[in-house]
Amino acid sequence: MSVPDVRRFWRRCVRPLTLTLPAVLLLAAAAPGPERSVVDRPVVDRPVVDTDRGRVRGLDHGAYRSFEGVPYAAPPTGPLRWRLPQPAPRWEGVRDAAAPGSRCVQLPALGPGVPSGSEDCLYANVTVPAGGADRGAPRRPVMVWFHGGGFVNGAGDLYRPERLAVRGDVVVVTVNYRLGVFGLFGHPELGGAPGFALADQQAALRWVRANAGRFGGDPGNVTVFGESAGALSVCAHLTSPASEGLFHRAIVQSGSCSTTSPPWSLLPTLGTYEPFVPERGTVSDGVLAAARLGCEGPAGVLDCLRRLDVGELATPELMQAFSKVSYGGALLPVEPRRALESGRFHRVPVMQGTTRDEMRLFLGTTLATYPLPDEAAYRARLERSFGASTARAVEADYPVAAYPTPAVAWATLLSDAAFTCPTLRDSRALARHVPTYGYRFSDRQAPNFTGVPEVPGLPFGASHGFELPYLFELAPLPVPQRGLADRMADYWTGFARTGVPRAPEAPPWPRYRTPASVLSLAPGPDGISTVDARTEHHCALWDARWPGVTSSR
Repeated sequence: MSVPDVRRFWRRCVRPLTLTLPAVLLLAAAAPGPERSVVDRPVVDRPVVDTDRGRVRGLDHGAYRSFEGVPYAAPPTGPLRWRLPQPAPRWEGVRDAAAPGSRCVQLPALGPGVPSGSEDCLYANVTVPAGGADRGAPRRPVMVWFHGGGFVNGAGDLYRPERLAVRGDVVVVTVNYRLGVFGLFGHPELGGAPGFALADQQAALRWVRANAGRFGGDPGNVTVFGESAGALSVCAHLTSPASEGLFHRAIVQSGSCSTTSPPWSLLPTLGTYEPFVPERGTVSDGVLAAARLGCEGPAGVLDCLRRLDVGELATPELMQAFSKVSYGGALLPVEPRRALESGRFHRVPVMQGTTRDEMRLFLGTTLATYPLPDEAAYRARLERSFGASTARAVEADYPVAAYPTPAVAWATLLSDAAFTCPTLRDSRALARHVPTYGYRFSDRQAPNFTGVPEVPGLPFGASHGFELPYLFELAPLPVPQRGLADRMADYWTGFARTGVPRAPEAPPWPRYRTPASVLSLAPGPDGISTVDARTEHHCALWDARWPGVTSSR
């Protein structure tokens, strides 16, 4: 996708969405954290842990303990801007860890405004269940969460993991990482596009390896998990040589290595969306960006850029232009989907899946600009996105008359083409080598607590990000959804413990097979069941007609 297309996508589609998703996709910089869980109790103690860089004093909430704002790397400021993360400096005395550290630099989710956050933002937050941390006690599994936000927004502290930690008896670590132009910039003087965002995450994993035991966790049993951009990050770590040995299981939520979006499917000016791009394009964009900022010449460009104020760099154009993960360099030598296909990934168990109606939320934010009023508009958009021949084949499997509205039909096929079938394709490649488990979050009654109003003719159903409050303390859930949330927490933490997603009093979760054995997750006595997702989502069509990845670089 070209830089102008990237800008249009974020300005007209994703950024409007992020304004009203502070509690779901957690992309807005100034979004307040959700209220604490019902498992909270008044703070009764200030526990102290001795990390490898110094002592930290957290909070004891009764059922769990929290240690927030713990540095896992040195602040990437001044001369360390656009350098790989360095070890955090040691400190004397006891550092207060009662509140999160600064979030990484990001813009308001929508509209004019100044950047918020700080370049001094490489902090981790640790949540530990009460008890069991004494010397000689069994070590708990560790789960490390990478937040979503399109690599331009978000923060680890926005995700409250009390349910996972307490119910699953695991240690949960959430982390910040550099975003936008600060995290994914490329330039010849950098030797390419080093991928500082991913390097930050790797530094956090090294910190976990060094310190998990001090919090009662097992550094030999670390699960990485993430949603959306966080899931894309997990995919990258599965295929990055530099991530070898840093984790032992992986969970990918709504962002597989092959996730992509068909051209002109959401807006008439938006081409194919790809989250992973060749390094050479990012470097070329970096040269152009530096020149526009007045930093050009045979040498000294980075020194010039490092002297610029944060506000000169954290513009919508630059943050959005550098929101893709580059491959072809040392950190990510091969395009991730190609690495999976060829078996070049770390041999760890993988659990991955999607929501049933991924694209409804995104489509809902663009219908006012690009409406789908009738069958003629539906057919025209089919032909524009896929060409006449493929459009006919797609319409045969997704006839508009089979759906309540053309918008529902379009969102359904987009969800299958962009998320579900690419994820199943990746699961098939993974399952040749490692235990693989697939899921589909199917609760179409999931509460819409996003603040985004549903548009007429397009209920959001089980849309992108709607599974998050079932795992994290983001919003109150109705009684039926609470039962599903408990089962999901059990599955997720069971997988972290053993590499198999087992849950007490819940149906068994089969390994991925062909046909695609995927666990469908919904409330009710029979809400959790195994489905043939590949058949239900017409994946033979998409694999044959539109594999989903083309390059415009």
